[in-house]
Amino acid sequence: MTDAAAAVAPIRRTWVSSGLMTVALVTGGSRGIGSATAVRLAQDGHDVAIAYRSNAEAAEQVADEVRALGRTAGTFAGDMSEVEAPAALVSAVERKLGPVEILIANAGINDLLEQDPRKIDPGAWDRVMAINLRAPFLITRAVIGGMIDRGFGRIVLLSSVAAYTGGIVGPHHAASKAGLHGLAHSLSQFASGHGVTVNVVAPALIATDMMPADEGTLDELARRIPVGRLGRPEEVADLIAAIVRNPYLTNQSILVDGGMRPT
Repeated sequence: MTDAAAAVAPIRRTWVSSGLMTVALVTGGSRGIGSATAVRLAQDGHDVAIAYRSNAEAAEQVADEVRALGRTAGTFAGDMSEVEAPAALVSAVERKLGPVEILIANAGINDLLEQDPRKIDPGAWDRVMAINLRAPFLITRAVIGGMIDRGFGRIVLLSSVAAYTGGIVGPHHAASKAGLHGLAHSLSQFASGHGVTVNVVAPALIATDMMPADEGTLDELARRIPVGRLGRPEEVADLIAAIVRNPYLTNQSILVDGGMRPT
């Protein structure tokens, strides 16, 4: 840390403890867990950048919810399958809102994937890895230097129970999500001495539009969960907010699955 950054760090920590003057970037922020997290962080006093791929209207609705809470919000489009998109996103956010001090890497793909490895071609594998694993690394690479210089940062990577079990979506999805855990372990060792925490949240069976629409299927899935129902995006968001508030929690992977898998 530079001398200037060392002098600023205690001030930054005071701002953070009071919930002021911190910018959170939430990828995949236009729906589901991402939108719930954007609103929850705004409730804690953070300004929020809502990143999305294509649904500008939904992203703007989330931004309006953030503004209604008295915080500043911006919406930013980006296709995380493109190698230049993560760095470009961070540059756009920091030009408009200021330095990113909280990163919630939530954007991912799990729809219409193939479970049979014999049918997965290299192009399909690479696309899933680009969105689910490469993009979180690249966006983290773009923000972590500033976090270290300022002596404060929070990075939360959104994984899945598939990282532990293999899941039902496909081997490329499971492998990409498992990779986030290794990435977090490495990043935490690198950055934790500089006030930057890195953690993973791994949800399972959360009631979002990424779940099957058939009520019978949803009921069957709910019966498998010890708490007897699907999880809610707001419950995952509440955990993420708690992680952001906690400066002593780092290098951890936390399951949110209604008790399906004890750790």
